[in-house]
Amino acid sequence: MNAPSAELRDTGGVRPNWEKTLTATTADQTHALAARLASVLEAGDLLVLSGELGAGKTTFTQGLGEGLGVRAGIISPTFVLVRIHPNLPDGPRPGGPDLVHVDAYRLGSAAEIDDIDLENTLDSSVTVVEWGHDRVEHLSESRLEIDLHRALGLGTGGLGATDDGPGTEGGMLDFGDEDTDEPRTIVMRGYGPRWPAVPEPVATFEGKA
Repeated sequence: MNAPSAELRDTGGVRPNWEKTLTATTADQTHALAARLASVLEAGDLLVLSGELGAGKTTFTQGLGEGLGVRAGIISPTFVLVRIHPNLPDGPRPGGPDLVHVDAYRLGSAAEIDDIDLENTLDSSVTVVEWGHDRVEHLSESRLEIDLHRALGLGTGGLGATDDGPGTEGGMLDFGDEDTDEPRTIVMRGYGPRWPAVPEPVATFEGKA
């Protein structure tokens, strides 16, 4: 487990229990990491995704969906804000949680998040929110924050400061055709009693530098 450092993100005075930095060389590795993480996710879990253009947010969410065994067809929900992917009875986790996929880019505040009534599905689903930093922390005392960064796309504002704009990712793996071998840095942080330590599928993940 990586111990918290002085540079760990401090959100409203609440510091993460841990931070883990991983490298995924390809889109398939990003997808596989998320599928592994999905094996320990439960109804009520909240994940907050950040990342610039082509960093792999949709790829990561697709991996979560595969691991959770929900209905396929995960794409960026930019223009509808929320997409619900129900659990499949013949999938790998029959009876497991649905996946609620949210794009909060156009939502300017926590109050606007409340207007879309995520509380109605939060307890029965795994909720993934893109652009959720400073918008969804009030929904749960526990959450995973996941920042995805292209090796050649880091801005000067530090981790989590260079998210891409809306409508930049399609329904397939969102790595560009010419940069699938460009490493992605994936930084995960665990907050609250649900995530006291790095989950085993993340701790044992072996990407290639």
